Amino acid sequence: MSPSEKIMFDKWREMCDLSVSAAILEWDQETYMPKKGQAGRGQVLATLAGLRHRLLTDQALSDAVATTAEAAPADSDLAAQCKAANRYINRASRVSEKLTKELAAATSAGLAAWQKARAASDFSLFSDELARIVDLRREQAAAIDPTAPAYDVLMDEYEPGATQAMLAPVFEELCAELSPLIKAVADCGFIVDEAPAMGEFPEAAQASFGQEMATAMGFDFDAGRLDLTTHPFCTGFQNQDVRITWRYMEDDFRSALYGIMHEAGHGLYEQGLPDKWQGTPIGGAVSLGMHESQSRLWENLVGRSQSFWEWALPKAKQYFPCMQNVSNEQLWPALHTARPSFIRVEADEATYNLHIAIRFDIERWLFAGELETCDLPEAWNQAYQKYLGITPSNASEGVLQDIHWAMGAFGYFPTYSLGNLISCQLFACANEELGDLNAQFRNGEFANLRNWLGEKVHSQASRYSANELVERITGRPLAADDFLNYIKDVTVKAYRLANISS
Repeated sequence: MSPSEKIMFDKWREMCDLSVSAAILEWDQETYMPKKGQAGRGQVLATLAGLRHRLLTDQALSDAVATTAEAAPADSDLAAQCKAANRYINRASRVSEKLTKELAAATSAGLAAWQKARAASDFSLFSDELARIVDLRREQAAAIDPTAPAYDVLMDEYEPGATQAMLAPVFEELCAELSPLIKAVADCGFIVDEAPAMGEFPEAAQASFGQEMATAMGFDFDAGRLDLTTHPFCTGFQNQDVRITWRYMEDDFRSALYGIMHEAGHGLYEQGLPDKWQGTPIGGAVSLGMHESQSRLWENLVGRSQSFWEWALPKAKQYFPCMQNVSNEQLWPALHTARPSFIRVEADEATYNLHIAIRFDIERWLFAGELETCDLPEAWNQAYQKYLGITPSNASEGVLQDIHWAMGAFGYFPTYSLGNLISCQLFACANEELGDLNAQFRNGEFANLRNWLGEKVHSQASRYSANELVERITGRPLAADDFLNYIKDVTVKAYRLANISS
């Protein structure tokens, strides 16, 4: 290793250690921290953000990366490390340490305000803090690239290379294809019986069942843990310490089970990141869209399949006496409802992307100056009426339902829809290469799929861009057809529809 490489990697590991420290404190803030610890925690997070920014913008690091890049062979892992490092350094160097610390403090305060506002269903309790976060994110975007639309700059943080011009046609296609599907379901008059998924599901039994399913998927609980929280999430401090969280409903097992399988899918990605690249510029997941593809694949394409439930239903009956007389044929349609609803994380597969389309529109309008924060509740309600034909009755089931804005994560939501598309394209490819996956699921065999994903996706970390990785794996660019074919197929079967035309 050359002297410049050593400087680059040593400083990068220091910076990653600070990021991990902040992530631990943020995880604690969402799980076990006492309510009165909020103010002090915000100060600590701001300090860590400032220190991380100082390291990332250190001239010695920039010089070391530049020198290393000059000597790195083209298309080598080392060249990829330098390219990724430069991307982070360029974004950070254009933002002052003062602004970085202000953002960390504002989002910590915003999280506390959001929690109170959501509990009280009162947007006014969050409005001022949110306005502050939006202003700071606008300032940050302008500093990073004053020539680009602010929302494009923010999206690039989560999905490198993503722009409104690229994503708007994707959402237009999804809405154009999904709208006839939702209308056909509404007009058909058939109502899926959801009783097989309803009953008495004690918290402890749901936790144990969810953990058994996550373990079967391959999530390593010696390198991870599961905890209750308001808003489920996954965070990886490093590949041997990955935390997932969940929430539950006492009368419906679907929220908890699919929340756990979803987060465990994220967790498998984090646990599968290669040891050799831990603490380096390409050591993390390539993008949030790719990350979301892993959670959606396990949650939906595996966890809602009939073959999965041929194996899982007998196990569920051991935990939940209320399911003793439920058959797979009765249960499966209840896992594929297509009904407009208010809560994104509880939304069915058919309507989920409409929830994301709403957020994509609202966020880009907000950062284009077409909306102010005080306009958000009304804009939200109008969009839900337009896209889903329903209007939230209160702020908690409307504009306050998601944690993302309190975290300053504007531009994050579109990655969920990208994840849905990627998941179906990857799954179709896996099914071709691994044989009949459904036959394996019936026997509780998930290792082949998990190992395939580990080899094709997880082990690559961010060596390639998300678009490059999808094409390398599947042989073609990302497209919506696999997702749309899947969602139409399961919806037609669940609702006994004759045909769907757009």
